[in-house]
Amino acid sequence: MAIRLGDEAPNFTAPTTEGDITFHDWKADSWAVLFSHPKDFTPVCTTELGYTAKLKGEFDKRNVKAIGLSVDSVDDHHAWAGDIEATQGTAVNFPMIGDPDRTVANLYDMIHPNADNTSTVRSVFVIGPDNEVKLTLTYPASTGRNFDEVLRVIDSLQLTAEKQLATPVNWQPGDRVIVSPSVSDDEARERFGDFDAPRPYLRYVDAPTD
Repeated sequence: MAIRLGDEAPNFTAPTTEGDITFHDWKADSWAVLFSHPKDFTPVCTTELGYTAKLKGEFDKRNVKAIGLSVDSVDDHHAWAGDIEATQGTAVNFPMIGDPDRTVANLYDMIHPNADNTSTVRSVFVIGPDNEVKLTLTYPASTGRNFDEVLRVIDSLQLTAEKQLATPVNWQPGDRVIVSPSVSDDEARERFGDFDAPRPYLRYVDAPTD
């Protein structure tokens, strides 16, 4: 069954390269990026996991935990980790789930038979501290993901979570943001100060800093 935005992320218990975990307990009150790769010892996946490891400091600043998955075993993950470190220059510093029986992959609809009926697609789930699914992305096996974009989306999600704001096209941290249509002009001025409104429904304000 497909997982949609706003759904509770399914909980599971599984072996990982850092020991057995129960997902909701492991992530606790953090944000999480759960992502699948089609197979160990493959070129695109090697670059992705290496780059994700390099982003650890950025994830930590945002209270985000990363966790990977494929339908290979934990033993295979451990063996592959040496290749990732040797070729990408960074040791894997987040858990990788071993899922040879596809329990978690099926729970998160990561196997798309029309694409490949044995390996997982490149799924990404961003999950909030409330265990709610905030973002889903699916890439074909041949296309490496842009994890800088994942960080950008997390920045947007965290900024707008409780402030009735939205981020415009190609937004980057520090850019102006948009006031939600549910906020009146008077309330917008009270909460955010003066705004620029090229149209009544399009109101730009500086991004809050707190």
